[in-house]
Amino acid sequence: MNFREFMAGHDPHVLRRPYIIAEAGVNHEGSIELAKRLIEEAAAGGAHAIKFQTYKAETIASKDSPSYWDLSKEPTTSQFELFRKYDKFWKKEFEALARVCESAGIAFMSTPFDAESAHFLNPLMDTYKISSSDITNLPFIELMCSFGKPVVLSTGASYKWEVMQAVETINRFGNPLCLMLSVLNYPTENRNAHLGMIRDLIRSFPDAVPGYSDHTLPDDMHNLETTVLLGAAVLEKHFTHDKTLPGNDHYHAMDKADLRHFHNRLDRTFMLLGSYTLTALPEEAPARAHARRSLVAAKPIAAGQVIRSEDLTWKRPASGISPKDIDQVTGRPAARDIAEDEVMKWDMIRFS
Repeated sequence: MNFREFMAGHDPHVLRRPYIIAEAGVNHEGSIELAKRLIEEAAAGGAHAIKFQTYKAETIASKDSPSYWDLSKEPTTSQFELFRKYDKFWKKEFEALARVCESAGIAFMSTPFDAESAHFLNPLMDTYKISSSDITNLPFIELMCSFGKPVVLSTGASYKWEVMQAVETINRFGNPLCLMLSVLNYPTENRNAHLGMIRDLIRSFPDAVPGYSDHTLPDDMHNLETTVLLGAAVLEKHFTHDKTLPGNDHYHAMDKADLRHFHNRLDRTFMLLGSYTLTALPEEAPARAHARRSLVAAKPIAAGQVIRSEDLTWKRPASGISPKDIDQVTGRPAARDIAEDEVMKWDMIRFS
């Protein structure tokens, strides 16, 4: 299922298995072979899409742009210098990766960070992902909306009014929209995850498909599972082939094993969720028959005696007249003698 079809099938009243985007970013580190491996492992792990990032250092950051990540994990203090390490892929490389994705059965995505890449990525993907960092870059948002495709917008480091401005811009174009809760902090400590903000995202933007872009450490993947239960229909998390590698995006990324573990957790979660329609189950039939109550004679009742409420009590099992029908019993004569503790049946009552 492509992303547009997934969004079209979204029902805000029903929790469903999420659409999972493995955010490879630039974890390929400039190697086309490693990028292909990331695609294959993301597909094997069960991701629906793999997403890269497309930029050139000179168009995304000035030379004096400071870092905003954990320098103990990534010691580069300049954004420009970090981006220059990983900006070797361009049009022909992403065209090749899109073909690999098609063969692997996984959707290709890449976040563009300039107008040129936004244009050449258009024929390669069915969805545009807009980074949290560009949420106030309204002219760039307009450019990506102009392609008429679904838009996934991350909301990291944003006040609600900034999200509203971006959403208003997107809505003018009529693009299907997914809003991703995100905390723009690498890594995000669990105490700063604030997953409950997803509920406000859903309340404030009911026409958008809700999602979550995660920057916490993968651990047992419980954080992602929690967001699904809170209503997130789309999940994005950084993806790597080796979490022990140095660099800004490896140590807080999930790998193929994490992704498989997450699917196993989802299997159990959705098994527990079961039906969304309130009804009695076939497995509950014995309880309906034996744990519910019937009207029972609290004392002997003689034939012809008008039955009063004080002549009755209610006890298990449910093989007799239900207590909910007590008004149809009281005020009527007994059709025969009824012994104390006898379960009341309809043929014990005279109706004419």
